[in-house]
Amino acid sequence: MAADDRGGSVMLESAGSTRSLGAPPPADPRLRHDQGVFLFALACGAPALAVALALLWTGDHTLKLQWTLTVFTVGAWVAFAAAARSRVIRPLQTLSNLVAALREGDYSIRARGASWDDALGLALAEVNALAESLRAQRLGAMEATALLRTVMAELDVAVFAFDGDGVLRLVNRGGERLLAQPAERLLGRHARQLGLEASLSGEPRRVVEATFPGSGGRWEVRRTTFRQDGLSHQLLVLTDLSRTLRDEERQVWQRLVRVLSHEINNSLAPIKSIAGSLQVALQRQPRPPDLDDDLGEGLQVIAGRSEALQRFMASYARMARLPAPRLAPLSVSDWVRRVAGLENRLHVEVCPGPPLTISADGDQLDQLLINLVGNAADAALETGGGVTVAWSAAEGAVEVRVIDEGPGIANATSLFVPFFTTKRQGSGIGLVLSRQIAEAHGGTLTLENRRDRPGCVARLRIPL
Repeated sequence: MAADDRGGSVMLESAGSTRSLGAPPPADPRLRHDQGVFLFALACGAPALAVALALLWTGDHTLKLQWTLTVFTVGAWVAFAAAARSRVIRPLQTLSNLVAALREGDYSIRARGASWDDALGLALAEVNALAESLRAQRLGAMEATALLRTVMAELDVAVFAFDGDGVLRLVNRGGERLLAQPAERLLGRHARQLGLEASLSGEPRRVVEATFPGSGGRWEVRRTTFRQDGLSHQLLVLTDLSRTLRDEERQVWQRLVRVLSHEINNSLAPIKSIAGSLQVALQRQPRPPDLDDDLGEGLQVIAGRSEALQRFMASYARMARLPAPRLAPLSVSDWVRRVAGLENRLHVEVCPGPPLTISADGDQLDQLLINLVGNAADAALETGGGVTVAWSAAEGAVEVRVIDEGPGIANATSLFVPFFTTKRQGSGIGLVLSRQIAEAHGGTLTLENRRDRPGCVARLRIPL
């Protein structure tokens, strides 16, 4: 699309339609710019015209020739002044109409004759460059808006945007499902009418129990502020925690049932088989001579499997009934050295660290560190390596590291799965209990393979 001068105004053609952006300005008693240019052009030619007319009328010429030359000279003077006015005004009209098109959001118009070698062409070229820049920016904004709307529509949470008066200005599909109404009926309504007024006050991030037309249960409320068009708005996000908790609870129960079923069946299957064999042996007539020996061996196996099942259930009960820690001052150096000295299968090297004291349950942390050192010793004995325990202070917490030179971790995803173990005599609850103890003290427990050489590093962080 290009701008062209036609009859004193610029006509803009687009998609088969024509519109004029050169609407006349409102009446102004002051002298207009085009009138001033016209008068200035007349003034520039007035001295020469006066001299010419003076020579014409004072010379020896006929009256007819004088009037003919006078009319021609004056007409040429006015015509050239009008041409000068048009030469100055038309480019300004073109620029004004281009700027008006940009203001209206039409960035497809371009000015003809734009060049960089003169002042007017430079101005037109700059306007064309501005139009191209604005077009690219609007295209980017439209694409970003489309992406934002798509992302918001696919979010599995309810998103609302309210203006400063508490009126809803934006809602996604999750919000429509939550309020059981389409966006057309929700936009423009006050938060009080939607039952969301309580969510716009109080703590910006909290968990509440609430019931909405589309759902009910526990919700995480997150609220933040943003500005649009210079005005403050509030962005409200509601996340359904009940469904997430139900899914996680179901997964935990499924995993627990699988573990319990596996362990119980491992004990009940041989008990059932041996009991059936003994029952058949007792019904034989005459009784076999080695029946007493078979009975003794069978009952011994049944007793052993029953004892193993009892130990398994006791271990599970112990994990489920971990008491709350009894906090008391604990010297990190004394604690680490005391536990390291309990391992008698190999020497545990203790690297001295800073003198630190934490508030913790000494008995529980002893059990935690005993588990970590014992696991490290088991791994180191496989390869003939050593075990090192060190500690340091970082970011308001003490970090205790148990480093071994064993084969490393083969399956890191199952480390903290209850009753999962790779040891023949292991119960599979040591690391689970250790992590529970760490989290009960507000800390964390992680295990990872060493990067410099084979082995594993257990990192325990407890707040100071």
